[in-house]
Amino acid sequence: MLDLRQIRYFVAVAEAGNVGRAAAQLHISQSPLSRQIMQLEEQLGVALFERAKQRIHLNAEGRAFLAEARALLANAARLEELGRSLASGATGSLAIGYVEGAVHSGLVAAMLRDFRRARPDFHLQLRSRRTAAQFEDLRQRVLDLGFVYSPAPEGDPDVESMLVRREPLVLALPEGDPLADLADIAPGHLDGRVWITVVRQPGDTNRAQFLAACAESGFMPDIAYETADPLTSLGLVSAGLGLATVQESLRSAAPTGVIFRDLPWFKRSVSIHLAWRRQDRRAVIGDLREAVNSE
Repeated sequence: MLDLRQIRYFVAVAEAGNVGRAAAQLHISQSPLSRQIMQLEEQLGVALFERAKQRIHLNAEGRAFLAEARALLANAARLEELGRSLASGATGSLAIGYVEGAVHSGLVAAMLRDFRRARPDFHLQLRSRRTAAQFEDLRQRVLDLGFVYSPAPEGDPDVESMLVRREPLVLALPEGDPLADLADIAPGHLDGRVWITVVRQPGDTNRAQFLAACAESGFMPDIAYETADPLTSLGLVSAGLGLATVQESLRSAAPTGVIFRDLPWFKRSVSIHLAWRRQDRRAVIGDLREAVNSE
C-alpha cells in the first residue's frame, strides 16, 4: 500500500527539481526527505530519478509516475473534503419514514422545504411506513429518522423520540346533515349514528381507542365502514355515507360536500412524534430534530 505522504514528497521533489528546495517547501529536513524518496523507489522496485551531484531529474519512469501521483493526490483531497462535508451534514443521504398524519399536518413538507434550502446537495428518500415498522427500520439502519404516531417504547435501548405535533380531532359530516345546523354538537347527537373509521393494519389499535373515547364521551357509534386512511374516510363522508373524526389539519384537504365541527369534549387527538437512533450523533440529525421541533 502506497504512503500518501511519500507520494506528496515525490511530487514536491519532482516539481522543485532539487531536494533542498523541496525540503524547505515541505518544512522538513533534507535527509529524511531523501530517505522517503528512496524508500518509495524501493517499494515500487523502480528508480524514478536520475541523480547528478546537486541536481535530481525525473527519468521516463518518473515522468509517467508523476502524472498518476498528481491525480492520486487530487482524488485524496476531494475524498478528504467529502469526509468533512459528510461530518458537517452539508452533503450525504438520509432515509426518512413517515405516517400519513405527518404529511396531512404539513410537518414533512415544512421539513423538506427548510432542509433543501440549507442543504441543496443532500439526497433524501421518503418512505411511507407504519409506526411499528419504522421503529424496526431505525434499529436495522434502514431509516435515519421517522415520523410516527406513538413514542418510542419506554426504555428502548436503540430508539428515542420526541413529540412534535398534537392535533385535536374534528367531526366531519356531509353537507345537509341535520347536525350541520346545530351551534353545539353534544354526545347525545352522535349516539347510534353511522360512522367511518380508519383501520391501520397490522396490529391496529385505532378502532379500540376510538370506541373507548366515544364511550368515555357518552355515546356509542355504529361503525359501518373502515378505511385505510383518513382521506378515503372523507370521501365516504362526502358521499353521505356517515360521520368521521379526522385530524384538524385535514380541513383544507377535504373534498366538496364535507363540513367540520369542533368537538371540544371529545378527548382524543392525533400525536406525531419524531424518532431516531440513540447512537446517531451526526450533525444533520441534530439539526433536523431542532428544525422539526421549531415548527
